[in-house]
Amino acid sequence: MKRFILSLLIVSVTVAGLFAQEIGEPDAQQLGIMEAQQKLKEISVDKFEYEGYWRVSISSDEGYGTARLFEGSPAAKVPIKEEEGLNIPDKYVLGVRIDFLRRGTNSFFIYPQRPIPIEGICKTVSVWVAGRNFNHSLNLLLEDALGRHFELFIGKLNFQGWKKLTVAIPPQAPDGVHGIVQRNYHYVNLMGIRLIGFRIDCDMMEAYGSYYVYFDDLRAVTDLFAEDLKDADDMSDMW
Repeated sequence: MKRFILSLLIVSVTVAGLFAQEIGEPDAQQLGIMEAQQKLKEISVDKFEYEGYWRVSISSDEGYGTARLFEGSPAAKVPIKEEEGLNIPDKYVLGVRIDFLRRGTNSFFIYPQRPIPIEGICKTVSVWVAGRNFNHSLNLLLEDALGRHFELFIGKLNFQGWKKLTVAIPPQAPDGVHGIVQRNYHYVNLMGIRLIGFRIDCDMMEAYGSYYVYFDDLRAVTDLFAEDLKDADDMSDMW
């Protein structure tokens, strides 16, 4: 009986170890391959420095909105090392004010003059937000390489002061068709995503009066490995 229990214990420990290695521990060989095929870099998408570039939109039945720049910056923001000494303007933040006409399940949009392309294969998008501790929800709106539109939930705005909110871009499906497609293996010019803007879904119990929200330092972490593989002497298919 003791021998049986001992054998069962050895088998259980072995199986548990194999399961832990499969689920919790990365394969060293595959990890090396994945790291070698990635060139991750944090890049600045927009610093909200140009008056009139970002706009706000809300249904005329629900309210009206305005957007303008204010001097300021989150104290905890860390500059990108590659931008040090380049004298890139970083003086303003974008302020958005919404005046509600009635309480309801309201939503409003903050969008640039034109979609902003993000080079490479985007992994994450982050933005600093001062949400004024309202229970509203912030969503990222984007367009993939095939021109299809998607939205990703970034987070709730129920916090005080500035906070950096980050959303991960789901990896591309193996078939290259479903989900967010960032790379078409037949055409090297179809790569990456374009940022369309943000949508804020308002909590019905707090959608009244005037609401203020501020944005700064929109960034992305992107894989530029495929960008280095482009042949300088290759022909363009844009004809």
